[in-house]
Amino acid sequence: MNDPNVAIRAEGLRKRYGDKLALAGLDLTVPAGTVHGLLGPNGAGKTTAVRILGTLLRCDAGRAEVAGFDVARQAEQVRYRIGLVGQHAAVDEILSGRQNLAMFGRLYHLPGAVADRRADELLAQFGLADTGGKPVKQYSGGMRRRLDLAAGLILAPPVLFLDEPTTGLDPRSRNEVWTAVRALVDAGTTVLLTTQYLEEADQLADQISVIDDGRTIAEGTPDGLKTLLGGDRIDLVLHRADDLPAAAALLGRVTGGTAEVDEDNRRVSAPVRDRMGALTEVVRGLDDRGIAAEDIALRRPTLDEVFLHLTGTDPSTGTDPSTGTDSNVITPNSAERKVAL
Repeated sequence: MNDPNVAIRAEGLRKRYGDKLALAGLDLTVPAGTVHGLLGPNGAGKTTAVRILGTLLRCDAGRAEVAGFDVARQAEQVRYRIGLVGQHAAVDEILSGRQNLAMFGRLYHLPGAVADRRADELLAQFGLADTGGKPVKQYSGGMRRRLDLAAGLILAPPVLFLDEPTTGLDPRSRNEVWTAVRALVDAGTTVLLTTQYLEEADQLADQISVIDDGRTIAEGTPDGLKTLLGGDRIDLVLHRADDLPAAAALLGRVTGGTAEVDEDNRRVSAPVRDRMGALTEVVRGLDDRGIAAEDIALRRPTLDEVFLHLTGTDPSTGTDPSTGTDSNVITPNSAERKVAL
């Protein structure tokens, strides 16, 4: 099972909480130096999977390796090679950013001088050097999450777990975190990302696994998953609802596909292969028929639409049925607490 080109591998992971089967044979392979997005509706098993891979929880069946070590039999070795940034802030608001990072270094049994030096390195790496001496309560949301990321990287681990890392952040703060994650991956870190923001997965992930009911139901690149809905689409928003049948017939004839009609929003949409040729013919056909359109667009399906298609639910927040709150930073002494494209 050990492969130096694979940073994370899980086979047949199963976990039950009472009557709830959280993981029902989950398989996962994450190449080294990539970002792998783990998506799924509430209760799909995302956080349970992260907790097992992070050695915070034992699976009932199956096996997994992280950084070449078995998460059950070699948990301590795994903990020295991973960082985990959870949904909830791990830092102390009263302490300064530098004090927080130095404290985490001491939790990893680094000598005081080494912990202080590592804290300064991470503050510089995450653009927090000028504010490292200020109490964290004075930090913005984006600054706090960057400090959380830094805390998960005290030992410069080759693998980083990010569990809903930007939940609750404004768009600017979210972009700050994205920039930090991209820099980590460029430096060779492997990232397993769970997120409720599908745009985030689209921006960051090299590969995505969609899980539902504890199983992988689809996996592939973001662009590959979008082809599940037929690739590019032509969208029309009409001025008059009475023109919907004629516009749908026109779209169907031009694209060779079945047009979808949204009467409430006066919208007609259909998958298309010949992008520009079809769009030109549709515009000409609308003009010939005297059909007024408020908007004509050629677009790719979004991951939100793929997610809805695969799971039947809208992306939303939530937690797995795990007991207790997630630990945000793992130390070596932490106690244990399919469509492919």
